[in-house]
Amino acid sequence: MPACPPTPPEVVIVPPARQFGPSTGQALQFAEAYASEDIVLQTARSLAHELGLDSVTPAAGSMLRLLAAAGSAKAVVEIGTGAGVSGVWLLRGMRPDGVLTTIDVENEHQRIARRIFVEAGFAPSRTRIITGRALDVLPRLADGAYDLVFVDADTTEVGACADAALRLLRPGGVLLVNGALAGGRISDPAARDVDTLTIRETVRAVRESEEWIPAMVPSGAGLLAAVKR
Repeated sequence: MPACPPTPPEVVIVPPARQFGPSTGQALQFAEAYASEDIVLQTARSLAHELGLDSVTPAAGSMLRLLAAAGSAKAVVEIGTGAGVSGVWLLRGMRPDGVLTTIDVENEHQRIARRIFVEAGFAPSRTRIITGRALDVLPRLADGAYDLVFVDADTTEVGACADAALRLLRPGGVLLVNGALAGGRISDPAARDVDTLTIRETVRAVRESEEWIPAMVPSGAGLLAAVKR
């Protein structure tokens, strides 16, 4: 019998190497500078800094606005009002008749945010400001009634807030989680602190769930974005 021909080696297609280095940092700086902020957002950002709060970066804020606009969002939930930076970005992308429900445990933060929203030109009827712990407030919100949920909460509550968003969002609604890169530690196996582990688990759970269509956006502190199926 003729000898069998040898099995050809498996062909592995290697994609061209991507460039990482100084040019990447410059590109990220350009992306942040591309999203300009007016005096209202600059004021809100300054007040947040005085309060010791981290706010979404301009690039991340512009992504919030874009996704709110792309979905013609009318009903949005924000977990973590802060001084109103992310709220203004969201409102500027929402429909003119849209209402932002924003939750924060600190009444003083919300007092400042309420002033910022007015200075940005939004009528009080455009916001529903709720003071309280997110995990106490979210169960009182209606199922499937929201177009977008933005989570900028205490890290220990991020996973539970993402779970709640699945109930709150309509099909096609968008979940956004800020800080999804865990301060750059997300891919470092040596990083085993509680915050990083919590974020890592949330990112993994959303990616592996059949109920979400996810993506990671490296804007600002990182945005985990997911569309509800």
